[in-house]
Amino acid sequence: MVFYCVGMERIHVDLDKPWLTVADICEYMDVSTFVVTSVLRSGELPAVKFGREWRVSRDDFEDWINLQRVDSSQFTVDSSQRDVLEQESSPGQRSVD
Repeated sequence: MVFYCVGMERIHVDLDKPWLTVADICEYMDVSTFVVTSVLRSGELPAVKFGREWRVSRDDFEDWINLQRVDSSQFTVDSSQRDVLEQESSPGQRSVD
């Protein structure tokens, strides 16, 4: 289960293809190839590698972006909300609805 802040809507990646290249993600996020490949190499964003080329499922990318927003939003919740979030989810064991 993913927790969203009140009023936070899910980001939908509006790209017409099911598999994204590093260049697609760079353009969409306005970041360098170094940033994207670093995230891919770390395994943080699920991907498939064909030779030297990475491919990321659009759905996985969309889920990853939304999880990043959730992680960042935890810094803005008050301490009582943070305690509830920490009790209900543990790092590395999140599921996406």
